[in-house]
Amino acid sequence: MASSKSATMSMMPLILAMGLLFIASIESVRNTIGTTLNVVLGPLVDTFFIPFYIVIIILSAMTGFYSSIIQKYTIDYKKMKETQNRMKEFQKEYREAMLSKDEKRIKKLETKRDHMMKDQMEMSQAQFKPMGYIMVITLPIFFWLIFRLNNYDAMINMPFFGMVHLTDLILGPAPAWIIWYMLCSITLSQVIRKALDIGGL
Repeated sequence: MASSKSATMSMMPLILAMGLLFIASIESVRNTIGTTLNVVLGPLVDTFFIPFYIVIIILSAMTGFYSSIIQKYTIDYKKMKETQNRMKEFQKEYREAMLSKDEKRIKKLETKRDHMMKDQMEMSQAQFKPMGYIMVITLPIFFWLIFRLNNYDAMINMPFFGMVHLTDLILGPAPAWIIWYMLCSITLSQVIRKALDIGGL
């Protein structure tokens, strides 16, 4: 009962994030969040006249920083690495038992497999937990970017695509600003994780 309640609580940030994804389809709600956040982020463009592609770099750096901090304090990388190594060892041992047709060993390993699957499930849940927190913070920033870019003439010289408007679709259904945001966020996140000595699998 307690473990079930704990699992439910750990999924709450992800449930909230999924709720935000749902309301993202409601334009009036999306615009309300964007307008509210514009009070804080709007001066970057309106007062300090920072080019919008630079604003995206700043926001992606913020994303990389808080994502790394959240992961640092919500994921036990040492435990996850140990679980991953145990799974690899188990799979190797199980494969050898199957090849040798050692029924006694196979039966013993199948009993052990249930415990290994439980560990793997816990590892997956541990990875989902920070995603929820990260999305809860990141999605409103996306709403603001959509809100501003719908009424803002911002261009960027993208590698391989040349000079494009930030709202132009340059890679399937993805606009230029999302591609630029992702490139900046992934790159800066690696630098931040290195600087903060945050592990990984």
